[in-house]
Amino acid sequence: MMVAVSREFRLQMDGYGLTTAEIHYHMPDHPSLLQRFVWQDYDLAPEFPELKGFLAFWERELEGALHSVRVAHHRLIKPSEWSAADGIIAIH
Repeated sequence: MMVAVSREFRLQMDGYGLTTAEIHYHMPDHPSLLQRFVWQDYDLAPEFPELKGFLAFWERELEGALHSVRVAHHRLIKPSEWSAADGIIAIH
């Protein structure tokens, strides 16, 4: 029997962790005001290619100039926490 594995699980097995970015940006109509946007996806620390791609898109396509970005990252599955089971496991 074939079991479908989610994209998120595959990413975690490849070393990706859950990344949350708090993005502060200047309001286009009121540049003196800051607004906050929260972005979350699976990404690779410390390079953060997904986040960098999103921020490049933001700067290229959106009007609100970036002010600051705070990043939190956590690997949900670590090598020491996951191992393949070999054999048959009986569940009653």
